[in-house]
Amino acid sequence: MEVDSLFRLAAAEAARFRNDVPERPHRPLRGYADSVSIFSEPLPDEGADAEGVLMQLVAMAEPGLHLMAGPRFFGWVIGGSHPAGVAADMLTSAWGQNAGNHVAAPAAAAAEVVAGRWLLDLLDLPRESSIGFVTGATVANFTCLAAARGAVLRAHGWDPDSKGLFGAPPIAVLIGDDAHTTVFSALQFLGLGHDRVVRVETDGEGRIRPEAFGQAIAAVDGPAIAIVQAGQINTGAFDDFQRLVPLAKAKDAWVHVDGAFGLWARACPERRPLATGVELADSWAMDGHKWLQTPYDSGYAIVREELAHRRAMTIAASYLPLAREGERDPSHYVPELSRRARGFATWAMIRHLGRSGIAAMIERNCRAATTLAERLAERNGIAVLNTVELNQVILRFGAKLSPDAGDRLTQEVIALVQKDGRIFAGGAVWRGRQVMRLSVCNWQTDEREAQLAADAILSAYERAVDGAD
Repeated sequence: MEVDSLFRLAAAEAARFRNDVPERPHRPLRGYADSVSIFSEPLPDEGADAEGVLMQLVAMAEPGLHLMAGPRFFGWVIGGSHPAGVAADMLTSAWGQNAGNHVAAPAAAAAEVVAGRWLLDLLDLPRESSIGFVTGATVANFTCLAAARGAVLRAHGWDPDSKGLFGAPPIAVLIGDDAHTTVFSALQFLGLGHDRVVRVETDGEGRIRPEAFGQAIAAVDGPAIAIVQAGQINTGAFDDFQRLVPLAKAKDAWVHVDGAFGLWARACPERRPLATGVELADSWAMDGHKWLQTPYDSGYAIVREELAHRRAMTIAASYLPLAREGERDPSHYVPELSRRARGFATWAMIRHLGRSGIAAMIERNCRAATTLAERLAERNGIAVLNTVELNQVILRFGAKLSPDAGDRLTQEVIALVQKDGRIFAGGAVWRGRQVMRLSVCNWQTDEREAQLAADAILSAYERAVDGAD
């Protein structure tokens, strides 16, 4: 096998795909069932030439890919995988490092140390915090809440890491009614249950109501964890950390922040006030593959109390090296041992963009979201249902129609937008009704792209209304 020619071919195909972005529709050309059919073949008895296999993969896979790297992909909160991060990730794959510990992969561990310091500086979070480089906010929430579980139970005389949860004091978990589903999943994985939580009433933007939270936390007697949110998944709203965190701390509760994308507001001077007080919490979960534009997968579990973090996650065995004074073993802060060296892409993206570049990108996206909302709100029959403070916009079509008719029209507009392919936007249910959900989270998306996106949505809306007539 000629490594040089194989890697050149892979790089050339990757560059061609990215360079074709402006010409491609922002949707797959082939759906799931057809993709399965294309890939389906009997197990090969003989091997094949690596370059031929690579080109076969390109031909089979590309038609079934979303254009998530495109500037008008608004379907979910998905970053654009910036070329600088992708290039670093290509090297990560080529280097083939198992980043399980600092002896096996010294450079990978060092990149995590420095990138972690940079992240804390960017976000202005407590500098003593520890960071685990994980797959994304789902595992970041799990990791942080595992640290929380151990800390609050040890404070009440029980060590769950050695004894488990059988016979442990019950933990009260307070969470907003509009928290993200992955937080409930993390609670399920940790044995805390996704249904036994105390769900706290939220307002029209999905923020926890401080009065309701105060009543709920006042009733707590024993170990407690409070989960708050930086960036509600539909509206982008932030909980009132300045009011909620002191209420929780008065009852010795651990406060965890689900900040998958919203926590990045701390890196942008214009948006930072939205997250005032978030630094008072005990742990924070966030993604790199959203607003930092690292390639998938990339997330960060940040915990103020390093010892609680390490107790919850440390993997130890006789064949594994011990960390000496001043050394950081990556496996002490994540639930995996064998894992990808994710720190390289994070280091590369922060080094490439710098503090000012990250701030400018976030503000550019937020302005694009505002532009989209303002342009669409001008059209009769289209309602913007949230206050656009960050990067999220939720729309409903047929504002003067009956609720059921509005649902049908909204679904029709979404279908037409997706078929057209100039942009990709998805649907959601908000307050019991169908909405179009737009998430602006790509380094290329600016106000010009927002105007093009608005044109596509308005065109689909007009066609849907004409069809309904």
